Amino acid sequence: MREKLTRFMAGRNGNDQLNLFLLIVDVVLLLFASFFRDSFGKYIYIPVFALLGYAYFRMFSRNVYRRREENGKYIRARYRVSAALRVRHERWIQRRDYKFFTCPSCRTTLRVPRGHGKIKIVCTKCGNSFTGKT
Repeated sequence: MREKLTRFMAGRNGNDQLNLFLLIVDVVLLLFASFFRDSFGKYIYIPVFALLGYAYFRMFSRNVYRRREENGKYIRARYRVSAALRVRHERWIQRRDYKFFTCPSCRTTLRVPRGHGKIKIVCTKCGNSFTGKT
């Protein structure tokens, strides 16, 4: 039986990070639909089955190049979101020691130590100077 499954899946995409994400979203939507079964939970089943169908389509697809391209786009988008959250977290940790300013000309975030009063801030990227209260 195992050999038959291995032969069937040969040359197919299989499971990847995007499929795992789709299946997790599917389970969350199913739980959400079961909690709100009486009001609008019955309308959630249509997207649930569509996502499940898409996940199985991706899993059994023989166009591996296209599925890898989709997975790469997902991984890049997930990295952008996690990097933005990581930056926000670092700013939250450093909020007592540093004040953050945005350069008015190039929109670069600048970090200045707190407690120096009103100072002249020079952007390291574009050289623009402006004043800010720390």
